[in-house]
Amino acid sequence: MKIVNKKALHNYHILERIEAGIVLSGAEVKSIRAGRIDLGEAYVRILNGEAYLVNANIPKFQESSQKDYDATKSRKLLLHKDQIDSLTSKVSGKSTTLVPVAIYEKNNKFKLEVGLGKSKKEFDKRKVVKERDHVRRVEQELRGKE
Repeated sequence: MKIVNKKALHNYHILERIEAGIVLSGAEVKSIRAGRIDLGEAYVRILNGEAYLVNANIPKFQESSQKDYDATKSRKLLLHKDQIDSLTSKVSGKSTTLVPVAIYEKNNKFKLEVGLGKSKKEFDKRKVVKERDHVRRVEQELRGKE
């Protein structure tokens, strides 16, 4: 199962992708396995030499007994120190940001695909939509003539 952040792919050119582990509680894992996660407004922030996933919405699992659960809390990402240093140098001073691209399960553990993104201009977004519509129309015409 792979949950993709379509909003990030629409708003950013993804220049580089990195796989990171993520620290989750048991109820959060069950909620993600049920497909209940929203990465639309999420981003990755590096603080004090550690990477955190900020503003990702993982709703409370129905059968969870936690009373004071915060669905949008910051969650620590598991990266090597040299990866964090590399990302810090790439983000600082440039018009790039770190965005979560997808979350998926690998060897019974959840991994977060973090992308180094550069913001798209409005005309770039329209161009992508126009190309997608053109390809869709061509495919429909080819199917209709068969």
